[in-house]
Amino acid sequence: MLPSGVVNGDAIRLDAKAQNFVKETDKAKKPIAVICHGGWLPISAGIVAGRTMTSWPSLQDDVRNAGGTWVDQEVQIDGNLITSRKPNDLPAFNRALIDALAKKRAA
Repeated sequence: MLPSGVVNGDAIRLDAKAQNFVKETDKAKKPIAVICHGGWLPISAGIVAGRTMTSWPSLQDDVRNAGGTWVDQEVQIDGNLITSRKPNDLPAFNRALIDALAKKRAA
């Protein structure tokens, strides 16, 4: 679960250690969950190309510019990447994250 919010998302996306953490987590196929502006970190980490995700609507150009596909829905799962748009989507986001963690644990 990556930090979200405009200020947090904008600050952490520039952190090389955070970017490396996301890259290594993705490489290991472990779940990565982001909501709202948290999508900036996977974009800056370079793991969005060829993937489909959702986010706060203002990030859709960032997703597309990073080579991803942006969709407007409450939760989007693309492999190990779980994304959501906003706080109102938390019930669907939480269910998707819990399901992904349960599947990872069972494996």
